[in-house]
Amino acid sequence: MSDSVNKHKAALVLPGGGARGAFQVGVLKAMAELVPKGTSNPFAVISGTSAGAVNAVVLAAKARRFKLAVAELEQVWGNFRCEQVYRTDRLTMLKSSLHWFGAIVTGGLVGMPKSLLDNTPLRALLSRNIRFPRIQDALDCGWLDAVAVTAAGYSTAQSHTFFQAKEGHLPWSRTRRVGVREDLNLDHVMASIAVPMVFKPVRLGAEYYGDGAMRQATPLSPAIHLGADRILVIGVRNEVADISPETPDDPAFPTFAQIAGYTLDALFLDGLYSDLERMTRINQLIDAVPEQHRDGVVEQMRPIDTMVVVPSEDLRDIAYRHRKELPFALRALLHGIGGGKKQSENRLLSFLLFESEFTRELIDLGYRDAMKVKEQLQDFMSGAPLPRLFAPDWVKYDLSEVGA
Repeated sequence: MSDSVNKHKAALVLPGGGARGAFQVGVLKAMAELVPKGTSNPFAVISGTSAGAVNAVVLAAKARRFKLAVAELEQVWGNFRCEQVYRTDRLTMLKSSLHWFGAIVTGGLVGMPKSLLDNTPLRALLSRNIRFPRIQDALDCGWLDAVAVTAAGYSTAQSHTFFQAKEGHLPWSRTRRVGVREDLNLDHVMASIAVPMVFKPVRLGAEYYGDGAMRQATPLSPAIHLGADRILVIGVRNEVADISPETPDDPAFPTFAQIAGYTLDALFLDGLYSDLERMTRINQLIDAVPEQHRDGVVEQMRPIDTMVVVPSEDLRDIAYRHRKELPFALRALLHGIGGGKKQSENRLLSFLLFESEFTRELIDLGYRDAMKVKEQLQDFMSGAPLPRLFAPDWVKYDLSEVGA
């Protein structure tokens, strides 16, 4: 990294979002083109949750060559098939459906299923593509300060951020969230992506864990605890509000698919945007205190420069255009629980559509959107001053309002 970057401790925060995580790869692809050839990882701290955890550990393990790391992410995400993530054959789907039905009607006598979908194919894929010992190599060589992966403990009901870092970084404990220093492995990542009910929980030590977004009320805090003073967040949701119902006097009853998609959307992203607003309010408070009066008043707080990149298009609409690429068994299931309505099934579809035609379009969108703000990204990576964002002004990085 350049000397100017070293004056700041830049962090990359990658939230979850299932198949929407391909958008993050597109933004990273653009950033890889903006740095000189042979550049190492430009982020001192990388923090990921759920699908973002996968991208985070790949970047950490390949920290020596940022362009190569991003190229490998694009290779995997751009060639995804659902069967690489979860089993999609009709026999497996039928057995799963019958198991759930039998457990419900017999009161659990046949044994409760551990999950709706079997994601052992994803474990095998990640095992082949991520070399976890290289993370320590990156730390030892100075290409990285820390990498963090967050999961939610079912027994303790706490958010656990597992981090691997250079010496000097200490664990932390706050209300319902803790930082645990450990060497990361595949189980940490699989725990972080274990969406409740959809994928089975993963045991780490004496506790079972699920998707890290479940208890992550403050998604920016791991990066801040690890010393970051500027943060780049790559979101996976367009922040334009949905259109109000055309018939408010007789609204359509929400389908199961609509409720499930809504739940995942809130699970993955609402905490992030709330945390961004909270942090910008703190920045505003600090800036309001004159420099000569800050000693002893704001010594426990520091301003954090933040840049946020979110999609310029609604990823749900893109997913719906590619709905026929979903395996038949899953397509039939979504169509059934969505009542055959676009607005009911497309939100959930956008999380589950791990098909290359969809993920490639998201990669292309992320690349284009990042290039629209390439000057700001270059400033971020160079350590140049960034405009201070105050809630809700940070949504100006919603690229639907930025010219091509």
